[in-house]
Amino acid sequence: MAILHGSWVRKNQNSCLFIWGETWRSPQVNWDITQSPEIPQHPLAMTGVELSEWLAAKNIAITSSKQQQAQTQPRSRKTTKPPEASLPTYSHIIALPTQILENTKDKTFNLLPVHSASQDLESGASPYLQPWQVAGFCLNTSEAIKFLQSLPLNITSGKDTFLAGDLRFWSQVARWSLDLISRSKFLPNIQQQADVTTDAGWQVLLDSAVDSTRLEKFAAKMPLACRTYQEIGNGDISVDLPESAQGLILEFLNSTIDVQVREMVGNQPIIEARVMAALPVSLRQWLQALTTASKTVVADVIGVERLEAALKAWTLPLQSEITGKPLFRTCFQLNSPGIGETEWTLAYFLQAADDPEFLLNAAIVWQNPVEQLNYHNRIIDKPQETFLRGLGLASRLYGAIAPSLETEYPQSCQLTPIQAYEFIKSVAWRLEDSGLGVILPPSLTNREGWANRLGLKITAETPKKQKERLGLQSLLNFQWQLAIGGQTISKTEFDRLVALNSPLVEINGEWVELRPQDIKTAQTFFASRKEQMALSLEDALHLSTGDTQVIEKLPVVSFEASGALQELIGALSNNQEIKPLPTPASFQGQLRPYQERGAAWLAFLERWGLGACLADDMGLGKTIELIAFVLYLKEQDLLEQPILLVCPTSVLGNWEREVRKFAPSLKVMQYHGDKRPKGKAFVEAVNQHNLIITSYSLIHRDVKLLQTISWQIIVLDEAQNVKNPDAKQSQAVRQLDATFRIALTGTPVENRLQELWSILDFLNPGYLGNKQFFQRRFAMPIEKYGDAASLNQLRSLVQPFILRRLKTDREIIQDLPDKQEMTVFCGLTTEQAALYQQAVDKSLVEIESAEGLQRRGMILALLTKLKQICNHPSQYLKETTLAQHNSGKLQCLEEMLDVAIAEGDRALIFTQFAEWGKLLKPHLEKQLGREVFFLYGSTGKKQREEMVDRFQHDPQGPPVMILSLKAGGVGLNLTRANHVFHFDRWWNPAIENQATDRVFRIGQTRNVQVHKFVCTGTLEEKIHDMIESKKQLAEQVVSAGEEWLTELDTDQLRNLLILDRNALIDEDGE
Repeated sequence: MAILHGSWVRKNQNSCLFIWGETWRSPQVNWDITQSPEIPQHPLAMTGVELSEWLAAKNIAITSSKQQQAQTQPRSRKTTKPPEASLPTYSHIIALPTQILENTKDKTFNLLPVHSASQDLESGASPYLQPWQVAGFCLNTSEAIKFLQSLPLNITSGKDTFLAGDLRFWSQVARWSLDLISRSKFLPNIQQQADVTTDAGWQVLLDSAVDSTRLEKFAAKMPLACRTYQEIGNGDISVDLPESAQGLILEFLNSTIDVQVREMVGNQPIIEARVMAALPVSLRQWLQALTTASKTVVADVIGVERLEAALKAWTLPLQSEITGKPLFRTCFQLNSPGIGETEWTLAYFLQAADDPEFLLNAAIVWQNPVEQLNYHNRIIDKPQETFLRGLGLASRLYGAIAPSLETEYPQSCQLTPIQAYEFIKSVAWRLEDSGLGVILPPSLTNREGWANRLGLKITAETPKKQKERLGLQSLLNFQWQLAIGGQTISKTEFDRLVALNSPLVEINGEWVELRPQDIKTAQTFFASRKEQMALSLEDALHLSTGDTQVIEKLPVVSFEASGALQELIGALSNNQEIKPLPTPASFQGQLRPYQERGAAWLAFLERWGLGACLADDMGLGKTIELIAFVLYLKEQDLLEQPILLVCPTSVLGNWEREVRKFAPSLKVMQYHGDKRPKGKAFVEAVNQHNLIITSYSLIHRDVKLLQTISWQIIVLDEAQNVKNPDAKQSQAVRQLDATFRIALTGTPVENRLQELWSILDFLNPGYLGNKQFFQRRFAMPIEKYGDAASLNQLRSLVQPFILRRLKTDREIIQDLPDKQEMTVFCGLTTEQAALYQQAVDKSLVEIESAEGLQRRGMILALLTKLKQICNHPSQYLKETTLAQHNSGKLQCLEEMLDVAIAEGDRALIFTQFAEWGKLLKPHLEKQLGREVFFLYGSTGKKQREEMVDRFQHDPQGPPVMILSLKAGGVGLNLTRANHVFHFDRWWNPAIENQATDRVFRIGQTRNVQVHKFVCTGTLEEKIHDMIESKKQLAEQVVSAGEEWLTELDTDQLRNLLILDRNALIDEDGE
């Protein structure tokens, strides 16, 4: 992976966007300043050729004007050339954060530039700004605009991130330039150049408070890397002070707006040819220079001077905005009519640009005809000139002001109610956009919101005598009132206000807007619809999150919940308010505090019949939380019907084991395999159990049979399996009725928001609308355009139904042990089972007739074969790929890695077989779409060091490393990983712990999860059970690895190796 950087670089008349690529290599540079005074090459920067190839691989096109010219030239005869950059390569000096370590022996320095994607520095050394030489491409203004506008807006995090913060910053500023052009925020100018020529151009006009504030915010957010490009000087090694952020942004805006405006007007005549011919030569030349590629104005000195004077006079009202942000501006305050009056007053003031509360009324301005006025400890330069300039500008934008300017000392003007309404709706924003201040009555300030509009005020509560449990579609008791400006009004009062026939009306001393359309809607509501109005729990939840804003076409200006409904909405918006659920009495274990809260959250939503998505990070114990919740229901006599749990086939046995371990009082049944009960036998079996566990692949085959059961709860484990709503298994689970639905997943969104919709639509059908509505309302605005408002709205909608805790949360970390060890039980496919049984039968016959060393060797060889079969048939059959066969362990590994990588974790996979690592590496690379390392005995020393270095330090390095137990079990520091997978078992705790300690050691800052894979129904499970049941003794006996197995007699060995066929997971048999 690589990261693309870019920034605007000022070079007098040849400013450009300089782009360069950063990749991962060994970052250390040994620098002897006495021997090599030149600035060193950045070790992580790509060469021009590498950058070209990488851009091509990413399908990022840079349209170069030189390339376009070259394409028009005739092609020469083909010759073989070495690869070369697609654009001319330039070198720039950039000061970047670097760790500098001095070698005291030889007085040299080790320079380690900090990778831009690094989240934290593992060394305690503080970074310095060190100049580096970086190769890259310089894009002129036109090329830069096209390039920046082509960059995606939505890639900001995760494995797909390839745009650095500096380039994303300029991409946003480029889009701001489009907004400025659309609002005509630019002016023509004329400038004398250093070579005595005169140029015409277009410059940005930031005269409104909105744009001035935006400039300040952009400047504050500018990454430091944008400001540390260095001037190429006399060879001295030094770092210039960072450039002015605002100056750099303004130079970029001026350059890009100039180019874009020229392109807009260049293809059409500005004025008619006969009018152009009648203009003075200098003016004609200036207009042509504004619209053509050549900026030079070819005219005599006197003509240019006259042109400059005329242009200065024309832009005089805007001079303060052009030269810099003005300290004071003219402000207009709209005051409501007095008692018994009908006209509004628009009063004139001077206002401080940095303090809207600082106002100087017109009377004081006219009383002080001075160059400088000291007022309340503020110095105001030329107050009357500033005031008059603002009045003149405002009069051109709003004609109602003009008559007042004919008085000697204008202080205000009178407006009719219609004029006042016009001022609020269509004039105020234009004045603000032109750099003037506006103050409106407080009740009329929220011009876009609905708080002050005519609408409905709704209060709701749950029905007093509700017999059945509530659901999203349950109807609520509610009352509605008409409200405007935060005040309720009666029907009589409404009729009185309508009769005034005014867009602005007064209610209890406050002026509010009464829109004609709202009046018509309200009248229609009163006439026909008020009796038809109904409010469901789903409506109430949408209203409380602000998603629904209209009922019966009337705005909902206020929503209040009371009683139990208020408690529900409060708890859903803040799950901390839910009281933790004590560990059930029959639970064999102890819940951690956050697990008690998770089980309580499930119990709370179950009472309301609202679907729940438990989305805790992998390893936090979603399984245990669910088991505790089910036990709670049983102990409280609330478990009246069976529960259906759907999970991946590979973890069927795991679920049954966990339930039996933590809740032996629950009656659990696996429903799978070709011997599963059918018809009446199925119904009878289900009614005798509390929990039925089945697989996704079986759910759509037996959906008709499953529909015959009244399920109390349906649980989807690894619910991302229904992320495709059109898949058979997704459609099948939706056809099953239940009073409560639960989804367990560590990754509610893996790639697209439609996956989230699919899970939520299973839990609470219709809550997020249909698929097309969701795509239009949320998915497209968020994924394509990075719309923050839509994202926040979606988050508020789904937050009540998704509980997600991360391993990195402070309150979670303190509850977790430093190292969690868990056994993952994986089933066998039918093919694995056949190979396993065949190997056992054949070998036992041979072992029975052998003795001594030969017998011991044959037993060890058999154990190796069985381990290989448990791993994957392809390993046992000596095949070169994994494509032709399947394995329960591999299914489990793929599912767990998907979740771990989606959570930003890294993992080590230990195996004792080098040949298995060679098979697994390409398979995982294809499956995960990421590079995977494999370190084993034949890995060279240099390659080994590079692997460890990249895995530990490269922020975009491979998230998975496979290691052979012997080669990778000792001598390595791999603390960047926080997951350890023991894919096949050595049965020697000391060796396995030694391997785990590659991760769990000094320098590890996160909780480590150790996953030990065991195939159910095989010798792996039986040995595991022996170790667990007699752990202390077993560790003593098994400490020598597998040698103890060779001492068993044939009958003991047969009992150990015999296959339990109930452990099969093969889908075809179902």
